[in-house]
Amino acid sequence: MQNQQPVDLNAIAWAAMEHYGFIPEFPRPVLREVGALAPKVFPDTLDDPHDPRSLLWSSIDNHDSQDLDQIEVCESAPGGEILVRVAIADVDLYVPKESETDRHAAHNGTSVYTGVETFPMLPDRLSAGLTSLLPGHDRMAVVIEYTVLPDGSTRPGDIYRAIVTNRAKLVYEEVGDWLEGTGPVPRAVRETPGLAEQILLQHEAAMRMKKRRTEQGALALETIEAEPVVADGRVTGLVIQQQNLARCLIEEFMVAANGSVTAFLEAAGLPMIHRVVRKPKNWEGIVREAAERGEALPAEPDAEALTRFLIRQKAADPDRFPDLSLTVVKLMGAGEYVAFRPGDVPVGHFALAVTDYTHGTAPNRRYVDLIIQRLVKSVVDGERYPPYTPSELDELALRLTDREKASQKVERFVRKAAAAVLLRERIGDTFEALVTGASEKGTYVRLIDLPAEGKVVFGEEGLRVGQRVCVRLTATDPYRGFIDFEHAG
Repeated sequence: MQNQQPVDLNAIAWAAMEHYGFIPEFPRPVLREVGALAPKVFPDTLDDPHDPRSLLWSSIDNHDSQDLDQIEVCESAPGGEILVRVAIADVDLYVPKESETDRHAAHNGTSVYTGVETFPMLPDRLSAGLTSLLPGHDRMAVVIEYTVLPDGSTRPGDIYRAIVTNRAKLVYEEVGDWLEGTGPVPRAVRETPGLAEQILLQHEAAMRMKKRRTEQGALALETIEAEPVVADGRVTGLVIQQQNLARCLIEEFMVAANGSVTAFLEAAGLPMIHRVVRKPKNWEGIVREAAERGEALPAEPDAEALTRFLIRQKAADPDRFPDLSLTVVKLMGAGEYVAFRPGDVPVGHFALAVTDYTHGTAPNRRYVDLIIQRLVKSVVDGERYPPYTPSELDELALRLTDREKASQKVERFVRKAAAAVLLRERIGDTFEALVTGASEKGTYVRLIDLPAEGKVVFGEEGLRVGQRVCVRLTATDPYRGFIDFEHAG
């Protein structure tokens, strides 16, 4: 087994992109168009821009991220309130509708992060350059304001175009360790006067909002996302992205900002695209999972009851909580984009416990966010007609839902290919695993110690989602994304 041929994971990633309908390489007209762009700060359409560059803006993202969409800053307000400003990169400034770059972005719909190779929605000169809110550079942005009240509820504020400057690029793990008391103050925080107090105020605002949403039924899920670790073209392991207080901070700010954008567009009477998670497709399965743990859930879907159950389970068995979370996610079903017209009854987002929600905070990475940005700017700029008709939004919502699902399939396939490379020396070994899928399409498991997923091809009868089993590895095929097991009792 030591003389096996090396596996080209990059080629696997490219092939997966093409198989699922993506164009992995930017066409020449797009590269020419982007290469001819000149940096802009004061667009011709903006006579008197807001200029909050003196504020202590910062970003928190992955250590290697360069496509920075969002920066934030807070200030204390009377009555214990906290004013939040979230600035979103003005991508539309460089990517007008129907341009070559826009058409390519609309086709792919999203950046795809395989862990082996990243396929950005926009060329790096834009997403990691001209439209990225990198530190020390003046950038045009759309600023979303809202106020966090002492009880954690939010009051939408103004939305406007502005010039902003990111003062510090912070990293999730470093900020999270500091906030949780397990690590030092990050260097960038320590060396930027006032930034420590600023981040602590942001953390207070986030904790208020999280507490409020949890009380209203936002699901306290904590799934395992394993990414391949690749060095010199060779897979060396799988790493799990850990949830921490820094990721929670950005998530809460994002949820509130998207809710404010939805309220803004609704007040303007514009159609838009909502991000929705309908009521669980298999609530009976979730009820059964709770019953097996000695708890009773209502017969009808109830987000608050489910959240209380999840919180109790995390406290009782934190080590196995990610397994339960994964089971609930599988039984819940996927999110989707839905076109929304003024006067429609919103579907809502079951998992976030919000009714009116969109995606508008990552226009460098997701095309739906660029659509929302154009709708917002049409209101801010006083345009007579919105940039999209309701029928256009209907078609886009369907396509972008499809592209999101396809991107997840690409990412999952490449993760399985990387895991297959890691496991091909262990044929015949047995592993403890969790059943993550059981249907007519097949029965699937995730290993506990090495978070790799595969299919049970023998002895799968009677297995169900959430069950812990022992499996034996029988075969791997990185190029087909296959990891095969047999049920070993």
